[in-house]
Amino acid sequence: MTRRVALPGAAELFRTTVPRTDQGSAPQEDPKPAAPVKEQGRARSAGTGRRKHDSKITVYVSDEELLGLEQARLALRADHGIAVDRGRVVREAIAVLLADFTEHGADSVLVRHLRESGE
Repeated sequence: MTRRVALPGAAELFRTTVPRTDQGSAPQEDPKPAAPVKEQGRARSAGTGRRKHDSKITVYVSDEELLGLEQARLALRADHGIAVDRGRVVREAIAVLLADFTEHGADSVLVRHLRESGE
């Protein structure tokens, strides 16, 4: 009896996990259909919460902004019993800001702040 651990081979480790279409057969439909154009242009009224996200962006913030974000996260947990990570707070803030922009347009908080800052 050998004391070696049985490990999967290279073929198993590097196998494809996406179904392949055979030659001559019709390509399979995309399992996640694209949202209609009308739905894509509409801002959400709530953040996406905890789920796998398809896109990623990098945002640089100042030390003060990062500290404020972390303080808000801790206050949500301490004062309101809501345990969330910084990414969730940012996604909720974006959703609220975009909903306000969609509803109020030129009178939205986003437009007012960007005009005041000159950007």
